[in-house]
Amino acid sequence: MNNKTRLDALSDFLKSKRSKIKPESVGLPAGIRRRTPGLRREEVAQLAGVSTTWYTWLEQGRDIKVSTVVLDCIANTLQLNNDERKYLYDLALDAHGNISSKNERLPKISSSLEKILKELKHCPTVVTDRYCQIVSWNQAATHVFLDFDQIPIEERNLIRLVFARKELRALAVNWEHFVKGFLAIFRVYYGQYVGDDWYKQFIEEMSDKYPEFRALWLDSQVSTAPDVQIEFRHAKAGKMLFNLTSLQVQGETDLRCSIYTPLENSSTEEKLKKLMNKSDV
Repeated sequence: MNNKTRLDALSDFLKSKRSKIKPESVGLPAGIRRRTPGLRREEVAQLAGVSTTWYTWLEQGRDIKVSTVVLDCIANTLQLNNDERKYLYDLALDAHGNISSKNERLPKISSSLEKILKELKHCPTVVTDRYCQIVSWNQAATHVFLDFDQIPIEERNLIRLVFARKELRALAVNWEHFVKGFLAIFRVYYGQYVGDDWYKQFIEEMSDKYPEFRALWLDSQVSTAPDVQIEFRHAKAGKMLFNLTSLQVQGETDLRCSIYTPLENSSTEEKLKKLMNKSDV
């Protein structure tokens, strides 16, 4: 990601978060002449204790000097959570420098991680890299989602698939909520690897091809590990309820495990077992 792209991303993020703050929530009158939702730039500046000109330049994406102290004040004013704060610092401070895409092959998972995938027999699990490319998965994931072996390696991108494949669109009862979780994780990587032009190219491609992607991306949600309950309507098994837990794999490779655990006191695990047993016959 070049410097302009980084600053443009910072600009979009600040505008998005400013628009979501209700004036009355920070002790300001709602007013009747607000042309756009949320706070005005001068109000953010006042609450953060900085000049309106300086904050305007920051939000416009100008290449100006910033400090963590001032960013803390802005983060507090915009009511950012910890993941959003880190994303703000990554973009504003260019903490990771100019990291270029290496166009490297998909990382290999360790034998211990392979064993974990197999042991999670009735918990659909997908392992992805920092580009959200699918690196590995278990048999339970094949039965609930897709047979990823049938998808060309270059197309095995989790973000791309949830928009492109009708099976995945139909699977999640609340598809938009389902997708937002993955985009929130993807945005974390986007902020961390500010020197990698792959992200800019991918986002532009997805925005051009899928209008829904652009709308959801501009929502600017950020989360390192969303922990949510998801309802699926499986074509063969019917209603299935899972808790999604996202875990970062420690080590040299930037891998993440997305584990779908059948909800307790539901029939989900039994339905999954039946699906898997039928395929074994």
